[in-house]
Amino acid sequence: MSTDGVDPGRRRFLTATTSVIGAVGVVAAAVPFVSSMQPSARARAAGAPVEADISKLEPGAQMTVEWRKKPVWIVHRTKQNLEDLKKLTDKLADPDSKVNQQPPYCRNYHRSYADRPEIGVMIGICTHLGCSPTYRPEVAPEDLGPEWLGGYFCPCHGSRFDLAGRVYKGVPAPTNLVIPAYKYLSDTKIIIGVDDEGAA
Repeated sequence: MSTDGVDPGRRRFLTATTSVIGAVGVVAAAVPFVSSMQPSARARAAGAPVEADISKLEPGAQMTVEWRKKPVWIVHRTKQNLEDLKKLTDKLADPDSKVNQQPPYCRNYHRSYADRPEIGVMIGICTHLGCSPTYRPEVAPEDLGPEWLGGYFCPCHGSRFDLAGRVYKGVPAPTNLVIPAYKYLSDTKIIIGVDDEGAA
């Protein structure tokens, strides 16, 4: 076979170009396939569980994560906060969490796991008209009065909640703050949106 008139440089260029185009085609075909195995943004917004690292959450501090497009508060209550929760029973509309706003394992005065009472997890949306209350951990501030032992104050219509998310009597909010399903993956990691029963 005669190779007269064949340009080796052009042959190498065409071979390289064809290889590159083929590789790009393989990647282009693979991307949608791989992406289809990941939960869509719509699925994540609809309730895919989210993890939270609480290793740096100091006593008295709070952090916020987003789940189902809602703010979820994780608060590290002090020993004094937990003692103060017991003093509020007569001031609260539902101190024993009889209205089903929490998983069964959170139906206690601190509304959290029995072996981790210092860590509170709750959805940060007022049960009145959906405003987001502010975190007010200080005791007896001037604007909230001498009986305030820390909690959440909704600036929209004045609803008050304690540091367990239990609603005070005589405020517009009808029920305690909602507590989502959650569980501990380790001492420092929580997953929100699923628990040991698989509830969402």
